[in-house]
Amino acid sequence: RQGFGMTELGCAMTTPEGKERLGSVGTLAPSLLCVIRDINTGENLGPYKRGEICIKGPTIMKGYYKNEKATKETFTEDGWMKTGDIAYYDEDEYFFVVDRIKELIKYKGFQIAPAELEQILLTNPKIHDAGVIGIPNEDCGEIPLAFVVKQSSANLCEAEVHEHLARFVSKNKYLYGGVRFVDEIPRTPSGKILRKELKKLLARMPSKL
Repeated sequence: RQGFGMTELGCAMTTPEGKERLGSVGTLAPSLLCVIRDINTGENLGPYKRGEICIKGPTIMKGYYKNEKATKETFTEDGWMKTGDIAYYDEDEYFFVVDRIKELIKYKGFQIAPAELEQILLTNPKIHDAGVIGIPNEDCGEIPLAFVVKQSSANLCEAEVHEHLARFVSKNKYLYGGVRFVDEIPRTPSGKILRKELKKLLARMPSKL
């Protein structure tokens, strides 16, 4: 079972009580209020809509010590604390955390969550693991690039990876940065992808241009 929390909340945001749901961090803990807000408009979103987790409750911090700027950036005008995490909830109010806002890829004004593309890539039986990053592009801002680990003995080419993803996403989420095949995806002990390490790895690779 998984849960979700952060130091600024003073406690866990979710509780694993109830039925376990694959990928969920559980339901909202008592005494807390939560909304999922559109990261562009600030609109409150309904079930299965991805947006930023915003929290209210008696245990939440008042602000950052001697850092008024960070405090203002963290709290909305109506008192909600912005966590910086992208999530959605289902019809039973089970929450699913999918990414961090700072890791979103900004492509031509669109916000692309690397985790969304990674989850789709992993549905290909020839792919063992995958990690997606954004790389700078003069015309688009950033473009997605995928690192892919093949299943052992799998015969997989870059075109197949592109074709697989294209079945599930709109064109603005295509892997315009290309695909790089690697032996492993660097992760923390808890399984989180180390995207900074992927960017360092890319810098050491020969250019395809």
